[in-house]
Amino acid sequence: MVKTALLYNPKIREYSFGKGHPFTSERFEIFLKFIKKKLPNFKSFFGEITPPTASSKDLELFHAKEYIEIMVKASKGTILPNIFKYTTVDNLDPETGYLPEGIEEAARMVVGSSILAGELVLKGKPSTRAKLGAGLVPHRNKVSGTGFKKAISLGGGLHHAKSEKGEGFCIYNDVVICAKKLLKEGVNKILILDTDAHAGNGTSEAFWEDNRVLFIDIHQDPRTLYPGTGFLEEIGKGKGEGFTVNIPLPMGASDDAYQYVFEKIIFPLAEEFRPEIIIRNGGSDPYFNDGLTNLGLTIDGFKMIGENVRKLADKVSQGKEVDLIASGYNKEILPFAWAALIAGLLNLNIELKDPDKSLAPSKKSGLEETKEIVEELKKILRNYWRCFQ
Repeated sequence: MVKTALLYNPKIREYSFGKGHPFTSERFEIFLKFIKKKLPNFKSFFGEITPPTASSKDLELFHAKEYIEIMVKASKGTILPNIFKYTTVDNLDPETGYLPEGIEEAARMVVGSSILAGELVLKGKPSTRAKLGAGLVPHRNKVSGTGFKKAISLGGGLHHAKSEKGEGFCIYNDVVICAKKLLKEGVNKILILDTDAHAGNGTSEAFWEDNRVLFIDIHQDPRTLYPGTGFLEEIGKGKGEGFTVNIPLPMGASDDAYQYVFEKIIFPLAEEFRPEIIIRNGGSDPYFNDGLTNLGLTIDGFKMIGENVRKLADKVSQGKEVDLIASGYNKEILPFAWAALIAGLLNLNIELKDPDKSLAPSKKSGLEETKEIVEELKKILRNYWRCFQ
């Protein structure tokens, strides 16, 4: 059996914004303990790899050199009077008002992990800098001569970071850098599917004028949630016009609403675009009781997302898919939802039930409004895609 690459650097624990901040790093250990308990034969499914740290050259595929230098200084305790030129307040430790010490190095590790995930799916083996888990020999893990078909990067998906500014708990944008690295390696078409509850504004800006990347972003209505971008009319510019696709969902949008979007928008677009690799990012924050968001997914809904991504990859990209997982703010739910995403993606039989469905919206919640949104989006996109004509 060919294993799926699971990338995690324990030092990513340093990617934490401090006590009292919504994003703290125990999420990764919570999840790993949970899934290993749920899957006693964990090692038969996953090849664990400790990824290397991204270099400044890697970061400069997207980020400005000056921004990187400022993040390095600020993360080492240097007090910078103009820090808000380079980051928003939500990236600072709420107790100190400064960038958390060591977080820049941890952010590099996140980027290194996502780069390697893309490399594994593209080439089948990691660079010599990666530390392999016991018993994992990448060059022997072949699928029709192409190596790993799927790789999961824990900590990835920091989609708000822009070229010259950190935002929304994101220092460096590993989603963008992973895709740009793949493009540099000769991949011609990439689908980025962002299922995080928040719109991926940094990723959107990066590929706004690029027709090699189809960016599909399904998120909560930006009138009701940070960062306030990701409206239907935001479709890209120049060569990239029509290649940015935003699907803003109403508050409380349920499993059925998500499934409808996959069937009516995501599958037709992907089948026409025919990407060579799919990158999906997003964690548990579309859950109905996340705490920071207002969507309506259940644990079954996360498994459905994973299943749809698996089916999509099998149809259009020879099964090749990179999965980046980090978000989610209800820590009790987070391991269930992350495990459900992975179970669906890999067709694993894991018993996962919602800890408490008493507050869950109905299965039809938001569906009628979602249907209207889908019809409006088809009208906007029909001049760019045959599937909507």
